[in-house]
Amino acid sequence: MSTLVATEAPAEATASEAIQSYIVTFNIRRFDPEVDAEPRWVDYDVELYPTDRVLDALHKIKWEVDGSLSFRRSCAHGICGSDAMRINGRNRLACKTLIKDLDISKPIYVEAIKGLPLEKDLIVDMEPFFASYREVQPFLQAKSAPEPGKERVQSIADRAIFDDTTKCILCAACTSSCPVFWTDGQYFGPAAIVNAHRFIFDSRDDAGDVRLDILNDKEGVWRCRTTFNCTEACPRGIEVTKAIAEVKQAVLRGR
Repeated sequence: MSTLVATEAPAEATASEAIQSYIVTFNIRRFDPEVDAEPRWVDYDVELYPTDRVLDALHKIKWEVDGSLSFRRSCAHGICGSDAMRINGRNRLACKTLIKDLDISKPIYVEAIKGLPLEKDLIVDMEPFFASYREVQPFLQAKSAPEPGKERVQSIADRAIFDDTTKCILCAACTSSCPVFWTDGQYFGPAAIVNAHRFIFDSRDDAGDVRLDILNDKEGVWRCRTTFNCTEACPRGIEVTKAIAEVKQAVLRGR
């Protein structure tokens, strides 16, 4: 007959074993069009844990320190893409940037993404970005209907060709990291080209030539200077520069 042996419950963690918090300084570029002629930098000291995110810090500032701070966020899990901003000079999603991955011995600089009109604090006007996105016709266009009661058939190999560019969440991190986009307001930008790529190489789509003609323009794919800023900025790990190169090749040889 087996015997049950009683064991003591684990002792509670001592104070020294608890997760340590830190005071982190955030330097945020603020701008209120009703008050400010130019943006200004404002410092905030926030108590945070290493596992907190920059978004958590922004929430704490807004809810506990300065309710006038303005920024966008929605899902807070790296899917909606609404909280793209420049953190220490790099485009990132605030909800995916952990405090432990930053050097907190120095102030953390946060500002709005570049190349789009600044509206307030960390908020930019996204309309020019979405205008370029809409212009490449980012939706399936097929000349024939599928068989009654069936879906459009596509092989695994055909799907794999454009799988990478289906991951785009339209955060604008790639486009607003592009030096060409900063200086040329007419350039389509990486995100629009990535979304065109997604349909250009889709075997079920019949409008690839139309999109290639749109992008074969002086403000299309040929404005890309292959700096790889866009690939480095993408929070979804999309090989943006590679996708743009593939679209260039498709323009030269035809789809």
